[in-house]
Amino acid sequence: MGGHDILYEKVKDFVTNHLFAHKVVLEDLNTLRNLSELEATKIIIETFKKEINELTVVDKGEAEIRDYIKISQARPFVIKEQGFIVPKKSVFNKIVGDSHFELQFANFLESCQDIISYAKNYFAVHFKIDYKDADGNIRDYYPDFFVKVSDKEMYIVETKGREDLDDVEKIKRLYQWCDDVNAVQNKIKFTALYVKQEDFEKYIPKDFGELVANFRK
Repeated sequence: MGGHDILYEKVKDFVTNHLFAHKVVLEDLNTLRNLSELEATKIIIETFKKEINELTVVDKGEAEIRDYIKISQARPFVIKEQGFIVPKKSVFNKIVGDSHFELQFANFLESCQDIISYAKNYFAVHFKIDYKDADGNIRDYYPDFFVKVSDKEMYIVETKGREDLDDVEKIKRLYQWCDDVNAVQNKIKFTALYVKQEDFEKYIPKDFGELVANFRK
């Protein structure tokens, strides 16, 4: 049955005893009419989705490194026709921004004398982190930039203009990912950095070190 028999009984109990202001009879025509309303359906779906995720999504408290990604070995890929800069500190021949702020930030990185290189995290790089969004769904998150400070230190940077609830969950997951990876290896230290556009433009840093000081967690 794939668990449907168990779930059916749970939904039946929820509708009978908890969905409405008082206990109802499922076979009653008025109950059936109320169940056909969009609000009732939405409450049932969202309630069970949240509770099922709470039961099935478990942080095991451990991490494992299976492989490394070498950005210079990324295969060529097609980009959208949108704004870009031609970089000098990146292996890619163009840095395409999904927003004006991404291009502004890439230009800033080009001017930083205290970094070795940087890269935009395109889908073709295949670096993503799973996270639980504000609604409890499991999704993939692609941080914006990698910044190499030394052979032993790498920053993963998320840039953000307007923030929403999912962005809060993404950055929490990014910090956790860096902590987990640093705990199981010492080849490279990974540090998360969350750069908000409003604060960046208000206190424009002179170099990457000052950026880190301004936006360190």
